[in-house]
Amino acid sequence: MIDLDTLSVNTIRGLCMDAVQKARSGHPGTPMGIAPVAYTLWQKFLRFDPDDPIWPNRDRFVLSEGHASTLLWSLLHLTGVRAVDPDYEVLGRPAVTLDDLKAFRQLDSHCPGHPEYRWTSGVEATTGPLGQGVADSVGMAIAGQWLADRFNRDAFTLFDFDVYALAGDGCMMEGISSEAASLAGHLKLSNLCWIYDSNQVTIEGHTDITFTEDVAARFLAYGWNVTTVADANDLDQVSRALHTFRAETTRPTLVLVHSHIGYGSPVEDSPKAHGTPLGPEGVEATKRFLGIPPDAEFHVPDGLYDWFARGIGARGAEVRTDWEKMFEDYRGSHPGLADELERIQRRELPEGWENALPTFPADPKGLASRDSSGQVLDAVAQAVPWLLGGSADLTPSTKTRLAFDGAGDFQPDDRSGRNLHFGVREHASAAVANGMALTKLRPYWSGFLIFSDYAKAAIRLSALMEIPTVHIFTHDSIGVGEDGPTHQPVEQLAGLRAIPGLLVFRPADANEVVEMWRVVAALRHEPAALILSRQALPTFDRSRLGGAGGVARGAYVLADAPSGEPEVILLATGSEVSLAMDAYEELTAEGIACRVVSMPCWELFDRQPQDYRDEVLPPAVPARVAVEEASTLGWDRYVGDRGAVVGMHTFGASAPLKQLLKRFGFTPERVSQVARELVAHGKETTT
Repeated sequence: MIDLDTLSVNTIRGLCMDAVQKARSGHPGTPMGIAPVAYTLWQKFLRFDPDDPIWPNRDRFVLSEGHASTLLWSLLHLTGVRAVDPDYEVLGRPAVTLDDLKAFRQLDSHCPGHPEYRWTSGVEATTGPLGQGVADSVGMAIAGQWLADRFNRDAFTLFDFDVYALAGDGCMMEGISSEAASLAGHLKLSNLCWIYDSNQVTIEGHTDITFTEDVAARFLAYGWNVTTVADANDLDQVSRALHTFRAETTRPTLVLVHSHIGYGSPVEDSPKAHGTPLGPEGVEATKRFLGIPPDAEFHVPDGLYDWFARGIGARGAEVRTDWEKMFEDYRGSHPGLADELERIQRRELPEGWENALPTFPADPKGLASRDSSGQVLDAVAQAVPWLLGGSADLTPSTKTRLAFDGAGDFQPDDRSGRNLHFGVREHASAAVANGMALTKLRPYWSGFLIFSDYAKAAIRLSALMEIPTVHIFTHDSIGVGEDGPTHQPVEQLAGLRAIPGLLVFRPADANEVVEMWRVVAALRHEPAALILSRQALPTFDRSRLGGAGGVARGAYVLADAPSGEPEVILLATGSEVSLAMDAYEELTAEGIACRVVSMPCWELFDRQPQDYRDEVLPPAVPARVAVEEASTLGWDRYVGDRGAVVGMHTFGASAPLKQLLKRFGFTPERVSQVARELVAHGKETTT
């Protein structure tokens, strides 16, 4: 008689085969090969309560090889994970029903083609682009260590969760996984376990055509503990490897598993098992091999749901219930810390945190927005103890080091530090920050705007997951000067603005920076990209100009025509707002009625009621000039076909800033001339 372990593993394989076959799309081979490992982890090791999949000290499981999503859907279904809505209130229905599995890859199914956070409960991170999941897991492990240091007390171990990530050959090839593994090894994240599913197959063929390195040796060099499972089907070997991880106290662990893609199918160990349904005959033959009724689709044997309930269900309920009882006692002993923890879970900030925000006096010399942002960040971080982050080796330039007493550095010998050092690893920096945000901390990371391209995939995923990661970018324009076009961002602003759900801010002075942080710190479900200058920006005299509070609406009137009825509107962001103000003074002196609109965040402006947008940009005023030291792409929506854009059309040049501004036309004289021409043309067309 078949034992329950084998029956469970083969049931998972059958569900995966059937889901892919019914959809006529998907990846059957990987989940079939690695199913024994995932089953053993979930049923015998994972501290996870299916009835409350968001309790704070749960172990995390990240499916980095996201194309194997049917594996996760099958586990969520068989273990009875309950659904959680976007407001994090546990609901009564299952996260994944059998009907959801039958609708795999279909519109509105809770079983999409790759795992999607906030769409299906039990998904800890949106994965699919290979390597993202393992990098996210490093952020989760960092968060776990930091939470333990801050909240654990002698009698109360609130945080000791482990983080597991299941990765494949493709994940190991991607550069981001190397960046993340190197960082994890340096930080000695002993609560982190990557399970490497080495089936030696990718889309193009067997991995020996591209990937012949010694992965185990690579990870040993990173400072990881490495253990090998020679046969994925040997559950005892798998259990020993996971026990080895749990016993490790000073290093992250790589469990290298040799598996057979498409196990039991006619195309076992073949690239044909990777991304193509097995076909009716292949499914039938495989089911016969596995002992599954060949004519039964989505078959779950009697008693199997109960088996999982007695395994992960009972274990998870016990540890979660014990934790909740402990937390109630903790609340009595440490009410302040308990309040912090509850706020973290709800993504709320401490009462009165806004009192920490500074104000800046008018100053014609001003500050670089990277400098003013650094001051505001330091103040906000003191008020919000779970705000932490760092840079990709550029903290002195991005001004993101927290400098207040006690901020410290997060290192292997000090888990309390608020400053992280990501090293020259932009892609991993963004993904690690995402992992920290998924654990409900408020993380930021920083770098030069030009290098946002290295991190774009992770930035995009922060928006897709709707998590409030803060991406801070400095050296925002040709203002970089002598470093030249390799370091002068031109198209990056347009690229970031094209990401749905990402708020992109480019503040014009120190007080716009303050208001930007007022918005960004309070975000709960949106990431933000802060675009900051290297060069000093004048701090405007708000007693005679529009208030910086307009940042919250994305755009506002900074300076207006004396009559309030402009002939021409100058629109700008960042450092170019002061340029527009200089042109405004020149045009006003000539008797041309001019308005200056600061537009620090297009996305917020586009959300405003039409009445407000028309108030700021009256439709009756078609003469509009946008000024930005970046690609002109996108500005047409605001200036229309009768306006103009003073922007960049090349990659810049290496020279001192003043020479660059003159070369590329970012001068008051040029902006004024363009505005005059538009006003004159408008008068000609109306006479």
